[in-house]
Amino acid sequence: MNEDAAQKGARSRVTGEDRLPGDPAPEELIARMIRVDHAGEYGARRIYDGQLAVLGRSASAPAIREMAEAEQAHLDAFDALLVERRVRPTALAPVWHVAGYALGAASALLGERAAMACTVAVEEVIEEHYAGQAEKLGEDEAELRQTLEEFGADEARHRETGLEHGAEQAPGYEALSAAVKRGTRLAIWLSERI
Repeated sequence: MNEDAAQKGARSRVTGEDRLPGDPAPEELIARMIRVDHAGEYGARRIYDGQLAVLGRSASAPAIREMAEAEQAHLDAFDALLVERRVRPTALAPVWHVAGYALGAASALLGERAAMACTVAVEEVIEEHYAGQAEKLGEDEAELRQTLEEFGADEARHRETGLEHGAEQAPGYEALSAAVKRGTRLAIWLSERI
């Protein structure tokens, strides 16, 4: 079977039909996806707010503003999905409000390259996260899958923007990147559940 045929077969399935005992039901799976993605986009927006508070007049400010606008569009889409699908937002929103801003401001205080390193790390994790979510959706959720794929492509562009702005030249890049990735993965895990 060629890759296109395999992909087509995977896409013709219904969300959740391959779930194992103990896996969330399709409705809960979708609710978790929307909850965590809303939280993530909110957190991303707050990271950029923190970065702009410090770097608002820097050479990287226009790129940060552009990425923040894309995150706001994503957040608006998930705001609508919360209402449309009757999904409760994460109870951790107040934590992400403060933590996102703090991460953005702290990375920016380390310099423009460190702020971009933070962006690269977060966006890399989120791009993978969206791809994993899209893979779990069947044809019954084609519209949501398309949204996740589009947003994942935006996150990939943000990662590339960060790399173009010298993220890898930030002092302590590897350590900073690893810490931000761990924190992002933990925030994902918590926001899906709480």
